[in-house]
Amino acid sequence: MFQDELLKTQYSEKFDEIRKKMMVTSFYKFGDVRQNYEVVAGLQSIPSLKAKLREYEETGNTEFLADVANFAMIEFMYPQKKGARYQPTDGTNLGKRTTVGISVNEMKDIKEGNGDRWLKY
Repeated sequence: MFQDELLKTQYSEKFDEIRKKMMVTSFYKFGDVRQNYEVVAGLQSIPSLKAKLREYEETGNTEFLADVANFAMIEFMYPQKKGARYQPTDGTNLGKRTTVGISVNEMKDIKEGNGDRWLKY
């Protein structure tokens, strides 16, 4: 399958395995994730995510990136933000650009004279 070949370079199974193991460890360390973030709601996923991202930025330890991903997943599963919902977008209908930098496809379009399609972002 083309998708399987593509995912070999565009996705990290190792990252997922690390995250899964961390979630199991967290179950024994902190208790049930649903209880912690939805029922009792004593823990906060977004502030925790931001703290772990700061730790990564300060240390370069990629373990903190797995924490960031897990806190994002927890917020997805048990949202604490009022009105949270999953609504697919193509990333361009937000009215602003949220990706920082320039992609290889953008560079290619600019080189080929089609760069103006990126100006609206």
